[in-house]
Amino acid sequence: MAKELRKQPMTGFTLLELLVVLVIIGLLAGYVGPRYFAQVGKAEQKVARAQIDAFEKAIQTYRLDLGHYPSTADGLAALNVAPPGETRWQGPYMSKAIPLDPWGRPYLYKSPGDHGDFDIESYGKDGQPGGETDDADVVSW
Repeated sequence: MAKELRKQPMTGFTLLELLVVLVIIGLLAGYVGPRYFAQVGKAEQKVARAQIDAFEKAIQTYRLDLGHYPSTADGLAALNVAPPGETRWQGPYMSKAIPLDPWGRPYLYKSPGDHGDFDIESYGKDGQPGGETDDADVVSW
């Protein structure tokens, strides 16, 4: 009885199949990628808005204790460290250190402000006044 040689079918993927899969992955990445990064920009804007809201609440508490808003020179640092000569300061008014904006720059604080008792703003992703979408300013007014 002669041994029957069976040919095992070859397994694996052909080059054509691999190329088709790579094209499909590329198309998905091209479609999903821009949508994902647009959401990141929106999230940074929302974080900046939330931080400014927290500053506003802390500044109002500061004003209740001291009878005035922090000066422009004292800035937002007055929420965590008593300014010189302030005996009624009962802070810190923020539970953590004053954060930078989501783009790594300090928030701008001015008192009295051009738009109210005080102004707080971040110039957005581009760091320049004005702008749209991710580059838009985030302000307290």
